[in-house]
Amino acid sequence: MYVESHDGTRLAYEDYGQGETLVFVSSAMLNTEMWEYQLPFFAERGFRCVAFDRRGHGRSDRPSTGYDIDSTADDLAAVLTQLDLRDVTLIGHSLGGAEIARYLARHGAGRVARVVFIAAMLPFLKRTDDNPQGLPQEAIEASMARLRADRPKWLAGQKEAFFATHLGNDVSPALVEHTISQCLSASPWATLQAQQAAVHTDSRAALREIGVPALVVHGAADFSAPVEVTGRRTAELIPGATYKEYPTAGHGIHASHHAQLNADVLEFIKR
Repeated sequence: MYVESHDGTRLAYEDYGQGETLVFVSSAMLNTEMWEYQLPFFAERGFRCVAFDRRGHGRSDRPSTGYDIDSTADDLAAVLTQLDLRDVTLIGHSLGGAEIARYLARHGAGRVARVVFIAAMLPFLKRTDDNPQGLPQEAIEASMARLRADRPKWLAGQKEAFFATHLGNDVSPALVEHTISQCLSASPWATLQAQQAAVHTDSRAALREIGVPALVVHGAADFSAPVEVTGRRTAELIPGATYKEYPTAGHGIHASHHAQLNADVLEFIKR
C-alpha cells in the first residue's frame, strides 16, 4: 500500500488493527520492520497502527531529492492527510523524532493528540556558538568520512554499542545482524542525506512550541544520540514533557527494552 507525497514520491505503508491511531515514524536507515515489537503489541490492545517507509528506505521510492527535514516532514503530512488520520499519537525513533517536531512546526497539531520521542535526534546535535553542548564539527566529519569510505564497516563498528550489549542487554547476535541488514537495505544516497539531516537540523524552537502531551524516552547508554546532548535537553525544552530514562539502554531501545518501552508508551496514551 502506498501514499503519494508532495513531489510524487510513493511511500509504502502498513496498517494494522482498529481503534485509536498510532503512527510510527522510523529511524534513518531502518524501515517499518524496526517496529516488530510495537506493531503487534498495540494492535492486539485495540489500537490502529500505521507505519511507513521513509523515502529511500524499504519499499518506498528512491528519488534523488527531498531528504531535507522539511520534505520528510511533509512526507509524514502526506501520510496523515491521505489516510485522513486524526487524533493520532505520533511515535518517532531517532531521526523520526526530528521529523515529528518539524511536522508540528510546519503543519500544526490539528491531527495530533500526543507525541512520543524515542532516542530522538533532538534538539540540535551540531556544536555552534549558541549550542555549545553539541557535537564538534570535526567529530561529525570524521564519522561521515568513515560512512562514505565503507558503509558496512561503519555499521558493523557500531552494532554492539547500538544495543549497549556490554551492559548485559538480552539482544541476540541474530537480532544484531538482522538490524544491520535492514540498515544496509536503505539507499546509500538516502543514508548519507539522512545522516546530514540528523546532525544539522535545529529543532529547539519547534520543541518549545509543542502544545500537545509529549513523552520523551532515552537510554543513558545511547552512543548514537548521547543522552546529555539529546534526551535530557529535549525534555527540558518541551513544555510539560514526561521524561523516562533507561539506565542500560542504547540507541536500539525499541528492541532491547521493548517490554518496558511498550508499557511506558501504553501508560502515557491511556492517561
